[in-house]
Amino acid sequence: MRFAADRTFDVAVVGAGTAGAAAAGFCAEQGMQVVCIERARLDCAGARWVNGVPAQAFERAGLPRPGGDELRGGQSDFHLVAGRGPERLLIRNHGVVEVDMRLLVARLQRRARQHGALLVGETAVRSRDGGLLHTDQGTVRARWIVDASGLSGPRLMPRPPVAARHLCSAAQRVYRIVDRRAAHGFLARHGADLGETLCFTGIAGGFSILSMRAEDGQLSILSGSVTAAGHPSGNALASAFVARHSWIGEPLFGGARAIPLRRPADRLTDGRVALLGDAACQVFPAHGSGIATGLVAARILADELASGRGLHGYAATWQRECGGTLAASDAFRRFSQSLTVREVAALIASGALDAEIARAGLAQTFPRPPLHSLLGKAIALRSEIGLAGRLAAALARMIATRALYARYPKRPDQLPSWSRAVARLFAETPDVE
Repeated sequence: MRFAADRTFDVAVVGAGTAGAAAAGFCAEQGMQVVCIERARLDCAGARWVNGVPAQAFERAGLPRPGGDELRGGQSDFHLVAGRGPERLLIRNHGVVEVDMRLLVARLQRRARQHGALLVGETAVRSRDGGLLHTDQGTVRARWIVDASGLSGPRLMPRPPVAARHLCSAAQRVYRIVDRRAAHGFLARHGADLGETLCFTGIAGGFSILSMRAEDGQLSILSGSVTAAGHPSGNALASAFVARHSWIGEPLFGGARAIPLRRPADRLTDGRVALLGDAACQVFPAHGSGIATGLVAARILADELASGRGLHGYAATWQRECGGTLAASDAFRRFSQSLTVREVAALIASGALDAEIARAGLAQTFPRPPLHSLLGKAIALRSEIGLAGRLAAALARMIATRALYARYPKRPDQLPSWSRAVARLFAETPDVE
């Protein structure tokens, strides 16, 4: 379609995946005139695989929980294995559900349309000039622009680059199981059962996993690693595993992409454009999931615009509510990326990494033990002095980071000094000068 030259929207959203479609629906629900522009076909937008999402994120975003075919699995037991084992953690009652992202995106797009948003696919955004979006189908005028286009989008406002060492090469695919007895036997040999998640961690460097869940004749495999460190990609890890096991049949659906693992962008808006989802690095870095944080960010964005606090209100509210947890998770991820399988096993054996902390990671929340309890985790590693020191430093950085994000500035002119303080914690260049 060609955009009408005389029409002005309240909000133009670039990207119709989970975060973008959710934002379009939430803003339209609040009575705003919304257009959502997607460069691919609308039925190909966003992630096309199965993702674990904390159920509470749907409640925070004001959305019904997944059901029917969209819900691929409930809150089954999660086995976190150091390397190939035997050291492991069993995590129960973690609150994470398995969701078919194809159907979630479709639901969010339907919801946006029902509330009056205009969704346009197969349209590329070329550039921005103030409140004008130049596309290959004409120019769009909007009061506010939301960039939910991911890492490879048109970069409608300056944002920090994501270094290769902070990129996860992730893949997720669903396969047919051709020999259920053999599938059950493999899980049983590793202490798991059908319907439960078996996650081998550290198999290709500190930040790497091969996670699987078998049920109803299908096997879901999630894999990922940091290839900049010289490790095989998530795709390669999964392909190698499938090739070794004849009970795994043909792939049914799935995909792969790079996931940003760094802390959220310090500046989420320039007053006209807001960053959302992967474009804002709104991802839980400890394991690279961004669906929950994107949904919550979309809700906060719409509520702040409707309240009159605008895009700076969105930035401050989201950073104070969610940014600190994600940035603290980044501090832990940088520590975990340095771990060997032997060190992961030592963390588990000593109790320094226990089910409560792992459960918080899956639920994408900050661990609840008090300060002395967290630091006591490092003391438990007294036989591993070097590892204990690294863990203590990571925990201290996590605590300091959370405290700093609780004071995220509400005035844009205060942001450079705040950004410098965060950068000092992470020994990096500030995002905002």
